[in-house]
Amino acid sequence: MSALDKYEARVDAVDSLLCVGLDSDIKRLPPEFNSVEFPQLAFNRRIIDQTAGYASAFKFNMAFYEAAGAAGWQQLKDSLDYLRRHQPGALIISDAKRGDIGNSSAAYARAIFDVLGFDAVTLSPYLGSDALQPFLDYKDKACIIICRSSNAGSGELQNLTVSGRPLWQAVAETVVGAWNVNDNCMLVAGATFPEEMAAIRTIAGDMTLLVPGIGAQGGDIGPVLGAGLNSRGKGLIINASRSIIFAEDPAAAAKSMRDEINHFRP
Repeated sequence: MSALDKYEARVDAVDSLLCVGLDSDIKRLPPEFNSVEFPQLAFNRRIIDQTAGYASAFKFNMAFYEAAGAAGWQQLKDSLDYLRRHQPGALIISDAKRGDIGNSSAAYARAIFDVLGFDAVTLSPYLGSDALQPFLDYKDKACIIICRSSNAGSGELQNLTVSGRPLWQAVAETVVGAWNVNDNCMLVAGATFPEEMAAIRTIAGDMTLLVPGIGAQGGDIGPVLGAGLNSRGKGLIINASRSIIFAEDPAAAAKSMRDEINHFRP
């Protein structure tokens, strides 16, 4: 089963387009985790247990595990093992934003796909196709390429004009037209720019979009669904991280967001 097939099966199984972002910043974990030996692992297990019934995907922000050193890497691996054991149908995304020259990129791809066993990874297109080829060659994995990100400064480069259109549009056209040979590409389209998301959907057809920016960054679910759903009423992985994992009741927060998303689905 490809990563895309896995995601779509999970969407149907739990009736959800929600992705829970495990941005488990050790500095922000609740006090009760300060005294345990592996705080990120314990926290992640709690979040997974409480939110899995409402989520089709989980996204690990690699920065928060790398910043914890060797212990963080081990807790990442153990969290992945726990998630695969208890929720084998959920799509698991590495939010790594990789993109480097060929031999380095090949090593990154082995680490993320072969060693850690992620289903999907976020990638930067800036170095071009040869940098991403080692990832694209994994036909059963998903390559989620940054197109229009949700952060405030994204337009500094992404809005630059390239041959008469913004750079983000050129990226979308390149991914759809040249890089998706194995039908394993997705695009990042931020919730904070729904008009651009609508344009990306027109270019991308039914391709799945990863949507950051809901919740703490201020993106609105209604405009996102209006702009981003594909012809099958799917095609979106709507991520929420801090607004769920650091909520007083993560299960209730995940359910509320899942239900709000479904309110706008056909």
